[in-house]
Amino acid sequence: MSPLQDPEETPTSPLILDPSGGANQVRVRAHNERLVLSLVRRHGALSKADIARRSGLSAQTVSVIMRALEKDGLLSRGEPVRGRVGQPSIPMRLNPDAVLSFGVKIGRRSADLVLMDFVGQIRMQLHQIYPYPLPQDILSFVTSGIQELESRLSAGERDRLAGLGIAAPFELWNWAEEVGAPDGAMEVWRGVDLQAEIAARVPYPVYLQNDATSACGAELVFGVGPHYPDFVYFFIGSFLGGGIVLNSSIFVGRTGTAGALGPLPVRGPNGETLQLLEIASIFVLENLLRDHGFDPQPLWYSADNWIDFGEPLEIWIQETAKALAQAIVAAASVIDFSAAVIDGGFPNWVRERVVRATIKEAAELDLQGVVMPEIIEGMVGPQARAIGGASLPIFARYLIDQNILFKEIEHAEGH
Repeated sequence: MSPLQDPEETPTSPLILDPSGGANQVRVRAHNERLVLSLVRRHGALSKADIARRSGLSAQTVSVIMRALEKDGLLSRGEPVRGRVGQPSIPMRLNPDAVLSFGVKIGRRSADLVLMDFVGQIRMQLHQIYPYPLPQDILSFVTSGIQELESRLSAGERDRLAGLGIAAPFELWNWAEEVGAPDGAMEVWRGVDLQAEIAARVPYPVYLQNDATSACGAELVFGVGPHYPDFVYFFIGSFLGGGIVLNSSIFVGRTGTAGALGPLPVRGPNGETLQLLEIASIFVLENLLRDHGFDPQPLWYSADNWIDFGEPLEIWIQETAKALAQAIVAAASVIDFSAAVIDGGFPNWVRERVVRATIKEAAELDLQGVVMPEIIEGMVGPQARAIGGASLPIFARYLIDQNILFKEIEHAEGH
């Protein structure tokens, strides 16, 4: 079926197969239905006329699709917009209750399980901390956590579950020393297929993506993405990770590692060359707090539980800002980004201080020949990785990849 073909011309068929083989009552939508849902999601609310104009589909086809989507509860009507010639325009919005999805974030110090709705809002969440992650602990947390969250849902809500998306660092065994794990303790991860192990334990489709890429995807879809088509993204977790967005689509590169900003070389506090993640990571703050006589454990309870640790926190913010400023200049020297987005697993007030300090540090660097992007705060926040994970089943079943969406819009407008 061509991208803009009317659904009446071709039998409806799913585009994404269930990767786990699990049975689920939520069906995969046909392509043009997904196109309509994606346009509504991107713009918040659209009338039938708006959708026909943006998609290139006929008005009749759009009417048929929107009636079906409204009947299935995926779209809901807004208040009529009056004041124009003819019938009032009725904006249609995504129904937040229509689809639910589980998202799991696996970090080096903690894990999160969230239940997210159709518009990206977290409905429920569970949190677990550990000295370092081990497969059995993660599997137990995920399976028991899903059972606990399911027990709080009605039968109708359980029927609307689209699946489970996992956001996890790749090659966890490479970070044993940094997280303080005993020698050899993390090697067990080498033989674990996390996606397959979890899929064997839950009755839903299971998807897997790198944690930093998931966070970047969440920012693209639910954060600053609609306003900045090209941005470099930094997420400061236990270790720093990142992503690159070009033409409103995540760019992963030839091997899938584009935007892995942690290894970027920067100048350290003593003039030495270090990797960005060796400065701008929460594990560095953890060690700094310990050196100053503070208990760093509250860093991993919840971002909401952070306190102002005073001098060590300020030292970390300033050093992080200097390193980030260098990284942003380096990135801007390669690609003309419209924004550099900074977020992390910390409270908003910490993020604001990091961004403010980074803007100051960037202004003091040699910027000759560099067109600097706007340095801004991310909008999604500490749960960006889990939200990005939870988005995976929803996009697989209901929505269209941002890059494909923009190509189709351009195709429609070209006609």
